[in-house]
Amino acid sequence: MPKLTETFASKLPHSKSGTVKHWDSEIKGLVLFVGKRSKTWYFQKDVGGQTRRVLIGRYPTISAQAARQTALGFALEWGRGAGKMIQIGAPTLEAATEAYLARPKLRSETHRTTLRQQFELHLKDWLKLPLDEISKSMVVDRHRSMAKTPSAANHTLKYFRTVWNHARRTYDLPEAPTMAIEWFEERPDGKIIEDLSEWRRVIDALDNPIHATLYRFLLFTGLRKSEAFTLEWSNVEEGHIHIPMTKNGRSFDLPILQAHHEILAPVRSLHRKWVFPSPKSPTGHITNPQRLTWSPHAHRRTFATVAMEAGVLEEVVGRLLNHTPLSITGQRYTKPRLDALRPSMETVCKELGERLGGVNR
Repeated sequence: MPKLTETFASKLPHSKSGTVKHWDSEIKGLVLFVGKRSKTWYFQKDVGGQTRRVLIGRYPTISAQAARQTALGFALEWGRGAGKMIQIGAPTLEAATEAYLARPKLRSETHRTTLRQQFELHLKDWLKLPLDEISKSMVVDRHRSMAKTPSAANHTLKYFRTVWNHARRTYDLPEAPTMAIEWFEERPDGKIIEDLSEWRRVIDALDNPIHATLYRFLLFTGLRKSEAFTLEWSNVEEGHIHIPMTKNGRSFDLPILQAHHEILAPVRSLHRKWVFPSPKSPTGHITNPQRLTWSPHAHRRTFATVAMEAGVLEEVVGRLLNHTPLSITGQRYTKPRLDALRPSMETVCKELGERLGGVNR
């Protein structure tokens, strides 16, 4: 092991992958972590059968001499038992992510899957890094590098911020480095299906009947695509469908009509579990239906728009869409029964049917 002098630290090349640890030959416990972009001083020691690590600071902001003096101070303090009060070093992003995803109140399985996918796709080289090795400049650079997909950039780094803030509950971490990011402006396209007659011609021409049924179901329910993709037959009742976990972290029941059962009739006997099965998907259910001119969310917007134009009150439209009410009364006090919402669903389906040529399909 070398002596970690100023000359040695300055000449150390950054690692090509992962983190390389250099231990000091004289001060037991002083270590320099060298990553792809940074060099960081730590003091580390086994106390009571557990590895304890405390951050000293980044090089060259903290010189080798300052790091050595700080490490000597820790060695003296920890030798008197004070090390038992020092926390374990910051977890890696991978460990922090797993701890976050293990939360019993995690919003949904879709959230868990999406976060894993985004981290694996965009932050894979960070997963083995301790959180305190990930700097403001790193997150800003990563965010900027994803400028061609601003929504993905924002969502990925906001997921990172969520994992970081969850780790702060246990570890002594500073504010998330994402505070330095200037978030990209995101403007939803707001598109709806303007010509429902054209939509019907396109849907009727689809080769895959499962995809056709899916899009009809989305239009007549206003469900989010993830809620429809993962819908199970066990949650389809005669008068309602049950969504166990939704985007806002709670279950949801939506009243349905005979018209909805007629829409689902072509897929009724295709699979025991999934309403919209896909033999090619590893999940067993559809995840990537044939793309149309209109996105799945455009179907949801169209449902809401038609409902408003048919005279359904905005508050009721929000209930059918499972939006969180803005008012305290709406959030905490009013819990309308499904039967109270059913007439509004009937109004929407009737209006859609007329616009499609007098049929509910």
